[in-house]
Amino acid sequence: MKGNQKSIIVVIGAGSIGQAIARRVGFGKHIILADLLLENAETAAKVLIDAGFETSTEMVDISSRESVQSLVNKVSFKGEVEGLILAAGVSPTQASPKKILEVDLYGTALVLEAFRNVISNKGSGVVIASMAGHRLPPLTIEQNKALATTPVEELLNLPFLQPDTIENSRIAYMYSKRGNSLRVAAEALKWANRGARLNTISPGIIITPLANEELSGPLGDTYRRMISTSPAGRAGSPDEVANVAALLMSQDGSFITGSDFLIDGGVNSAYWYGDLSPNS
Repeated sequence: MKGNQKSIIVVIGAGSIGQAIARRVGFGKHIILADLLLENAETAAKVLIDAGFETSTEMVDISSRESVQSLVNKVSFKGEVEGLILAAGVSPTQASPKKILEVDLYGTALVLEAFRNVISNKGSGVVIASMAGHRLPPLTIEQNKALATTPVEELLNLPFLQPDTIENSRIAYMYSKRGNSLRVAAEALKWANRGARLNTISPGIIITPLANEELSGPLGDTYRRMISTSPAGRAGSPDEVANVAALLMSQDGSFITGSDFLIDGGVNSAYWYGDLSPNS
């Protein structure tokens, strides 16, 4: 590291979960908050700065190779990239199937490829996926491998990701989030060549501004039923996701890489084997 430059933690997606993880792992480091909407990043940065964190902001569109590479160039110029937190994405209620695949699936693969070249030795990354990836029925071995290893620019051309299979935004989201965990499993092998680790967290219903909006919207009753019939009987908080991320990004998690951690209060258990099951 040059001069007085600090280690850098890059947070892509300046929402509640990204901010919570940054607070757990970013003190004494330079946190760079990047978001499609710069005003979102700047609002989050002010909160962190007021709490004593060194923070700056950048704009990034993770569905654009040019934009992602520009971010990589800027952050690597400022110091050694010790950590990557990828918490950006769009939900089924926010976008079309095409847009979800472009941002959540292609965008994630693109970011992991780009930051693989600059992540530091002993560095680590965490990708925020979703419990929705665990709702998708089992794929074939060939489909799993395709989602995990297809070159980034060919990913959206996979036959099973075309409109005849991806019927709606919910299905696109499930494929994208399953693809995230599979991609991380394969990409972890490449990150290991730099001495770095990479994992996925798949949160369930976490109380954030977006979740509150969903709970008061057309699907509110569905989400409330998920919560009430889950073993935990409640929603989660961003800090609970951050607790796991902090472990994964610390020396205590040094034996963990290429893994996916489902944090959903047991909602998926209830979906597959309990009162939420389609067959119950």
